[in-house]
Amino acid sequence: MLNNLFIKDYALIEELEVEFHSGLNIITGETGAGKSILLGALGLILGERANTDVIRKGSAKSIVEAHFDVRGNEKLKTLLTENEIEFAEQMIVRREISQKGSNRCFINDTPVNLNLVKDVGDLIVDLHGQHEHQSLLKVDSHIEVLDEIGDYSELLVQFSLSKNQLDSFTRELNDLKKRESLLKEKKDLYSFQIKEIDAISPEAGEEESLNEELRILENSERLLELTTDVYSRLFENEDSLYDAFVDVQKEIEELTDIDKSFAEKNESGAQVVEMINDIAEFVRSYRDKVEMDPERLEEVRSRLGSFNLLKKKYGGSLEKVIEYRSKIAAELDIAENFAERIASLQNHIRGIKITCGKIAAELSRRRNDFALKLKHDVESELKSLGIANANFEIEINQIETGNESSIIVNDKYFQFDNYGIDKIEFYISTNLGEDPKPLAKIASGGEISRIMLALKTILAKTDKLPLLIFDEIDVGISGKIAQKVGYSLQSLSRFHQIIAITHLPQIAALADFHYLVQKTESMDRVISRIIELDFDTRINEVAKLISGEELTTSAIQSAKELINGA
Repeated sequence: MLNNLFIKDYALIEELEVEFHSGLNIITGETGAGKSILLGALGLILGERANTDVIRKGSAKSIVEAHFDVRGNEKLKTLLTENEIEFAEQMIVRREISQKGSNRCFINDTPVNLNLVKDVGDLIVDLHGQHEHQSLLKVDSHIEVLDEIGDYSELLVQFSLSKNQLDSFTRELNDLKKRESLLKEKKDLYSFQIKEIDAISPEAGEEESLNEELRILENSERLLELTTDVYSRLFENEDSLYDAFVDVQKEIEELTDIDKSFAEKNESGAQVVEMINDIAEFVRSYRDKVEMDPERLEEVRSRLGSFNLLKKKYGGSLEKVIEYRSKIAAELDIAENFAERIASLQNHIRGIKITCGKIAAELSRRRNDFALKLKHDVESELKSLGIANANFEIEINQIETGNESSIIVNDKYFQFDNYGIDKIEFYISTNLGEDPKPLAKIASGGEISRIMLALKTILAKTDKLPLLIFDEIDVGISGKIAQKVGYSLQSLSRFHQIIAITHLPQIAALADFHYLVQKTESMDRVISRIIELDFDTRINEVAKLISGEELTTSAIQSAKELINGA
């Protein structure tokens, strides 16, 4: 939902800030007052392109900032997270257009590119009117509209999972084929390298173990000297530490017999005697094992030297050498069994293509069923919106190919995408006797808005876009049809926030919130501004839509009746 829109130095707008609300927000104003300028500024927030012509004369840059309530929009949360932008329930989108030609975009104060702004806009707003941001004018979106009303979402999930599998294995096969010539070239090299590494056969952790052993072997003479000295001083000499402390301990025992306060120290003394004995025994045992082994010393040095050679050639550490050996062994295995690997992958891929084809065929069948329902519902809704002779058709086609990269349906190959094998386009005729033609090419702005209103009314309970904006939805209609259009907007606003520009009192009277765009003069400059109307000024504005600038008693009374009747 759009909570707040701030615009500064954009076209006729010097500076304005407006708060919108949930429900039906109606904007009115004289022709040329700036209603379309307001939506043009909002279009910048939705990722539409702009040039320096939009900057107000005499200003350095235009600024447009919008605050959206996006709680619960999981698709948007995923998109922002993937682009390393912190998600917040209140999202701020800001756009700056500079006279210097720079175009800066921000989402939650993080600089982003225009494409991301557009992607974000596509997930929160659908703008219908004389603007680029119209989903019905994008043929690729037609399949999404049909799928919104279909109760086959489980098939779409199944197809997506199967297609992801197919894409994964196809990438693996393509990578394998690309590597074929390279692997064949390197086969001899890899064989040589494996033999060179295996001739030494290093093991994980062996280098650390050998370095420890080398340190001991290189210091064996000093180890023997030190252990002999320590053992002598602790135990072997006539004046050894052990003998001296045994004598001391005997005297402490005698003191304890006399005064029990020495009991604790007597126990400690006994522990010291035992500790000295343990240390002496360990040192003696170690001394007896110390050997001078020049052959083993040379052997360890030689093996560590061979490790160094391997490390220089294959990675800088023994772990990297072992890792490299494992990697090229796998590559060599592929090279030696290339044909078998490719055949196995191709058979697996064919099986997935058949599975995808079965799901896609069932999707096509279900779509054709729901296309008939959507046709009937749209034509019925359009009649109530003033397009009495509407003929709405949904073309569902598939493209058969001879390309084995396609998926398989009944032993035939078909082009496919994320939605299956169907290509869907809406066709329409709005006049009696005319053949339906592509909706994206023939419908006028007013018709597009009413067609979208019809579709949105049908899809209201399932459509995920929180904000719908309608510009010039009342073109070519009046009277009872205008009121029906208004009721459709009102009904739709129970599920979405609606912002609509209108010139008709029947629609304006149904507003939950009514805004007036005015054009004023200040210091010989024209300025557009927007104000939210209270109840009394709203009655006057609806009355002006009935009678013109000159308010009449009957127009005011009619306005009250329209508003109270809403």
